[in-house]
Amino acid sequence: MALPPQPWPTGTCEQIEPLVARVLAPNGSPFTFTGTQTYLVGDARGLAVIDPGPDDPAHLAALEASIAGRPVVAICCTHTHRDHSPAAAPLADSTGAPIVGCAALSIDSDAPRVDAPFDKGYRPDKVLADGESITAPGFTLTAVATPGHTSNHLCYALEESAALFTGDHVMAWSTSVVVPPDGDMADYLASLDKLYQRDDRIYYPAHGPAVTKPQQLVRGMIGHRRQRERQIVKLLAARPQTIGELVPVMYKGVAEFLWPAAAQSVHAHLIELERRGTVTISGQTWAATGTPQAREP
Repeated sequence: MALPPQPWPTGTCEQIEPLVARVLAPNGSPFTFTGTQTYLVGDARGLAVIDPGPDDPAHLAALEASIAGRPVVAICCTHTHRDHSPAAAPLADSTGAPIVGCAALSIDSDAPRVDAPFDKGYRPDKVLADGESITAPGFTLTAVATPGHTSNHLCYALEESAALFTGDHVMAWSTSVVVPPDGDMADYLASLDKLYQRDDRIYYPAHGPAVTKPQQLVRGMIGHRRQRERQIVKLLAARPQTIGELVPVMYKGVAEFLWPAAAQSVHAHLIELERRGTVTISGQTWAATGTPQAREP
């Protein structure tokens, strides 16, 4: 999906349904769409802030103006990439609210990153388990564990309106990048299937437009990933190849500056295929074994 024309509503508090408002951070890019969308959930009795975003003075000022003195009962992060969680600490300092939600996670790697690096300063006051809820006057948010993009990724379900805040797990404008070693394709597909089994009315991702037909999009995403898997196996059955050889063929219609991101997801697919005995690796070269195994449920 192409970026919409500017100006974008950066720093503006937009009320998108009775219990949900959003504020767009000034960090738009080809990997974040128009920027990180911070959601304010609740009313005058209290708010939860979901994905406070980057530690940017203008964004923090916009959040404080949007909160407008209302009590903040929780600051919730879907995961700890630096476009999502760094504003949690200064916002907690200014509001007195606890940081509640995903676990802390920071992975050091020498490999070039195509997604945001991890927030090493993230310190939650409470980690939510799958199915655990935050209850406040007027709303209940329930954690839905969705590992894959990162191992600590959580979505949040707003029980009162059947809305799901999906972070980077499901977005309408792009598929999520799955970057090993922490990103895991098998977990990502299992988390997609988990959402497909739910009956949420609408998804609010951290980047890009709302998803108004969630089941249809998730079904398509699962199909897309399985098609990529079959494509990899077919290409490797023709001849052993490196990831660098696979990507230009698999993503020939995609801008080349996005190929490093594609390579990370191809790597994640290959790791999962190797676990199942479908491919092997020698040095940097991958080969099909000729004995594909069924995907585990």
